[in-house]
Amino acid sequence: MELTLPDADPQQRRDLARSQWFQYELYRGGALVYSSGHLRLRETRRNDAGELVVSGSP
Repeated sequence: MELTLPDADPQQRRDLARSQWFQYELYRGGALVYSSGHLRLRETRRNDAGELVVSGSP
C-alpha cells in the first residue's frame, strides 16, 4: 500500500517516520468505505511534487 499525503505538517512527517505501524481509513461523502488493518511501515519519502509518500504492507 502506498499513500500520498500533502506535506504541510512537519510534525506529521516526523511522527510517521518514527512509526512502525500505521492504519488508514477512506471516506466518501462523509461515510467510511474502507478501514485498513495494521500495516508495517516500509518507507517514507517525498515525491517530485514535495508530497509525503508512505509505503506499508501487512
